[in-house]
Amino acid sequence: MRSKRYSVPYVSVMRRAGAILCLAALLGSTFVVGINAQNMKASAGKSAAKLSQDQRILHVLNRLGFGARPGDVERLKVMGIDNYIAQQLWPEKIDDSASEAKLQNLETLRMSTAELYEKYPQPGQLLRQLQQRGALPADLAQARDNRVKGGANAAPAANTPKSGEAMPSQGNAEMQGPETAKTNDAAKTNTPANNDANPMNNPEYRKAIMAYFKENNLRPAQFLTGELQMSRILRAVYSERQLQEVMVDFWTNHFNVYAAKGADRWLLTSYDRDTIRPHTLGKFYDLLLADAQSPAMLFYLDNFQSVSPNAQLPQQRPGAARGPLAVLMSNNPQQQRPQQQQRPRGINENYARELMELHTLGVDGGYTQKDVQEVARCFTGWTIFQPRGGAAAAAALMGRDARDNAGKFIFRSAVHDNGEKTVLGHKIPAGGGIKDGLMVLDIVAHHPATAKFIATKLVRRFVSDDPPPALVDRVAQTFLKTDGDIRQVLKAIFFSPEFSSAEAYRAKVKRPFELAVSAVRTLGADTNGGPQFHQWIARMGQPLYGFQTPNGYSDLAENWVNTGALLERMNFGLALVSNRIPGTRVDLSRFVSDMKGTSVDRAKLLDRFVTLIVGGEISPKTRETLLKQLSDQVTLPATPQKQVAANVAPPNPFEAGFQRGNLGPGGGATCAMTRNRKRWRLWEILAVILYSTHGSWMAGPRRYRSGFCTNVYSQRRNKRSGWTGAMVGCNCHD
Repeated sequence: MRSKRYSVPYVSVMRRAGAILCLAALLGSTFVVGINAQNMKASAGKSAAKLSQDQRILHVLNRLGFGARPGDVERLKVMGIDNYIAQQLWPEKIDDSASEAKLQNLETLRMSTAELYEKYPQPGQLLRQLQQRGALPADLAQARDNRVKGGANAAPAANTPKSGEAMPSQGNAEMQGPETAKTNDAAKTNTPANNDANPMNNPEYRKAIMAYFKENNLRPAQFLTGELQMSRILRAVYSERQLQEVMVDFWTNHFNVYAAKGADRWLLTSYDRDTIRPHTLGKFYDLLLADAQSPAMLFYLDNFQSVSPNAQLPQQRPGAARGPLAVLMSNNPQQQRPQQQQRPRGINENYARELMELHTLGVDGGYTQKDVQEVARCFTGWTIFQPRGGAAAAAALMGRDARDNAGKFIFRSAVHDNGEKTVLGHKIPAGGGIKDGLMVLDIVAHHPATAKFIATKLVRRFVSDDPPPALVDRVAQTFLKTDGDIRQVLKAIFFSPEFSSAEAYRAKVKRPFELAVSAVRTLGADTNGGPQFHQWIARMGQPLYGFQTPNGYSDLAENWVNTGALLERMNFGLALVSNRIPGTRVDLSRFVSDMKGTSVDRAKLLDRFVTLIVGGEISPKTRETLLKQLSDQVTLPATPQKQVAANVAPPNPFEAGFQRGNLGPGGGATCAMTRNRKRWRLWEILAVILYSTHGSWMAGPRRYRSGFCTNVYSQRRNKRSGWTGAMVGCNCHD
């Protein structure tokens, strides 16, 4: 495609206007810049001021979705805000074929867990299984022998992870933040190749693996998490079902699972598709049950290993366990690991504790340690058939049923504690079997403490970091009266006075995932949602499925407002508008196509785009500072010429990298560094102000409300982060 040619004056206009638009967009909907706090606060003793129509539209688009796209505000004016909210509450009635078309090249989303085990095997497990079957290819065996002779099986270096920990290799690169990546780079540099305990770091070994993968139509397991992350990004950017995607993000974080824990890499695809998405707006009990029986959660919190200490397992016939695949084919989780690695048999309390503390009642929900123990007894025997995919990977020696059911939930009555239990004062009769766990879920799902806990989290997510107590109480009552109907609970929030109040307007700080997605939407950009884009989300502190502990990512501003995080956000904004993120394209020329004059009024141009993007909601002091620092030479970032049609799926970067001979997608995040200069490009000025730790771009929690700060940072080049700052001016007082 041939690029358009413009006159020099027009190009100058484009450069200035494009730069203004970029950061006005970031200023407005991606970082939720606050209005002057003095205009936001209601007078003492008076009710909160009402929002204007435009403000309420922006508020709804940012809370019920991931920000406004060009034209969304005008569309809602015609449609009506209440009608839009009602539509979003019933996502199944919204045509979303365009966004679903974007996912067609992500085949893992349509595969069962057993199919994922077969096509995306763990390399080490694959080799062991092939060797046991006597089917290890000659070239692969030779590569393995060479690795052994080279000392790859020597004692691992000090920085080598222990068994069960995440390996700092390509397999987990999609979830690493900047500090982890730096540590791993240093580790690779300091570790001799012949002492590396990871065979995938042996070039010959990797080459043999690649050849065998291609010959048998297999793919590396690290693609699984990468494609799932891509799907989350693409849906959030392009889906018309915005509330559905927001609730997927909310419940995925509420029922957090860490992708780098063992088999969860294979189990998370089903977790997103079969557990979270179908239940985001339904009854809470149904969601809780689906989560309790999800293999991903059972594995993550170790409940698949929880058995009654008194359980009598079936006795095997003499010699029955001598076959090469006996361990792989066994359905006893205690036998699916080498003898020296077996854990003590018995009850595991992890899921029971997190069920009450994080999923339902809350830490102050009134349960005791005895309740935890009793709940753990109720869930013994809730496990996974072939949790590590042994049956699927050894498919040639097993029946079809075993292959199809690998990685699915199963209740094993033989290891269940069938004694009588008492949970939160409720007696659970002996001999109930699987009904014991179902009774527990029913008890906690309908408990008043659960209603208050879920109501508090939802109000915090959609209204304010400091949830109004009166609203929380009303929402909790709605939860109880409607049998935990999530749709009705959300409706109570969205149509409440508190939700539409001035105090709630721009009162939330967007987390990295929300920020990155809304930036793309605001600029009308295109993205493939690929690993380079996700790496920026990880650098800002929120790799998807990368939070190790069960509590998930915080929804409080104080956990996201710090110097390092803000600098990464600034660098992301610069990389985005400069088209330095591979797979993501921002075309700024379409916003200034009508400006072809020979001279440009900078003040008029600034006002035009600030009004267009943020409704003119910046203080006079901020505007004055921007104009003062604005350079006369503002360059427009180059625009990539290739663009995928709106209804066409982008190429899969993982498959493309694989076809080029890579086990990973390749590439990485680009740090947006700039040169020292007396006057800056406009997007640099706004970025510095925007990311200032003193700025009230959230205008929410009172401790951050300081009016819109007009800090100006002196810019320096820094090899590590790209930016450092020394504050030289501030207007931060109320």
